[in-house]
Amino acid sequence: MAKSRRGRGGPEPVTGTVDGGLAELRPDRDRPRGWTLLIDGAPQSHVDLDDPAFLDFPYQRRLGHIADLAGPAGKPLRVVHLGGGALTLARYVAATRPRSTQQVVEIDAALVQLIRRQLPLDSGWRIRVRGGDARAGLAKVPDGWADLIIADVFAGARTPAHLTSTEFVTEVHRALRPGGFYAANLADGPPLRFLRGQIATVRTVFPELCLTADPAVLRGKRFGNAVLLAADGELPVAELTRRAATDPQSGRVEHGRALLDFTAGAAPVTDATATASPAPPADVFD
Repeated sequence: MAKSRRGRGGPEPVTGTVDGGLAELRPDRDRPRGWTLLIDGAPQSHVDLDDPAFLDFPYQRRLGHIADLAGPAGKPLRVVHLGGGALTLARYVAATRPRSTQQVVEIDAALVQLIRRQLPLDSGWRIRVRGGDARAGLAKVPDGWADLIIADVFAGARTPAHLTSTEFVTEVHRALRPGGFYAANLADGPPLRFLRGQIATVRTVFPELCLTADPAVLRGKRFGNAVLLAADGELPVAELTRRAATDPQSGRVEHGRALLDFTAGAAPVTDATATASPAPPADVFD
């Protein structure tokens, strides 16, 4: 059961045991109705109930840019979110693209209950949250249904192995409409073996890819998030590059020959060879 305390200084943290560990909703002192979700002390996402279009975490801003560029501005989209967290990106799409239809697949039912109770969704948003495994939920999406599929799944701060293979990416491709976008939030650190393998894996299914991340992550200087974008057709690389460069924490976009060189001959991953993404260093959240 979630517990909270309210002091004279404003709302206090809300904690609760969920399937993934100890969840904490920590109030944002700079935003009256802003909250950060942490699981076992690791920051997962941020929500501002007054402004669902505000994205605080750098990787979520990069995913937000992709959602902005996945269709004409303001036009409703069909979006599948694999991994729900605090439903930050689903809220963002609902706020910036009214009448969008969204499906969220989240395996942690207790977390979903906590978020629905403490950070409720607007009743007018077309967001369906489905419990269960991300790959199993994806299999229920009709062929060609989605304009955008976002994979942001972590268990114990690691992406599960069965969500990293060519077979999984093939299932993503099946559920996307022609020209639809696939975006994956990936976490890795030096020597970036996992990230390079994921680029090689996605390339076996999608001909067009680009990668955006903090330059220090791409140089293998520190552990962090990178967002991989893939599609059958041309990607909005120039606009994504401009947006990443002007973010509060600026990012770099790799594409074409530079991305191929970055992959450095890594081999694609299959269900038979897949492993979970690496665990972050113990001090990464200090």
